[in-house]
Amino acid sequence: MITARFLKWSVPAALVVSSGVLISGAFGNTRKHDEINFKMVAAQTTCLTGAHARVTVRSLGPVERMRVDVAGLPPNTDFDFFVIQIPHGPFGLSWYQGDIETDEYGRGHGEFIGRFNIETFIVAPGSVPAPVVHPQDASTNPATAPVHTYHLGLWFNSPRDAVSAGCPGGVTPFNGEHNAGVQVLNTSNFPDDHGPLRALEP
Repeated sequence: MITARFLKWSVPAALVVSSGVLISGAFGNTRKHDEINFKMVAAQTTCLTGAHARVTVRSLGPVERMRVDVAGLPPNTDFDFFVIQIPHGPFGLSWYQGDIETDEYGRGHGEFIGRFNIETFIVAPGSVPAPVVHPQDASTNPATAPVHTYHLGLWFNSPRDAVSAGCPGGVTPFNGEHNAGVQVLNTSNFPDDHGPLRALEP
């Protein structure tokens, strides 16, 4: 059951309930939401289908604090966490937030500070030279108008770890060296154009 002390946005209530977002804020109509809570779900259909995460994003004024608690994953394994445009391939524009490492029980925790609300976006007013640190790196960026990134994804840091967990062994660019494994958790329980971060107003 989803509860909310206060709703002040135009998204239909059915979307809030079906997506599993809990929104908290002050009573009345003069303040905006200051916290959202939602789930991440398994990205793979053939492995780790019981994996899940609980995410809490709380406004701190000029920034937000995001807390991510994962469970049902392989023990003592490294994962890479991203803010992304859509939850599934080809993912769109994506931003590397950090790492989450599981303990001996397959549970892990990450905490990130940044902009995680309705204003979260990537923009490139023009194409300019970019540093090439790894062979896969682009030498220039594509120009783009602002693109909002409201979804989250978690990837295996290593394709070997994915295979050991019974998952596909494909190589993806979703780690610092651009040789990560497949995605294991995402926010596909929300519509592509209405990821959970859209629910938090600064």
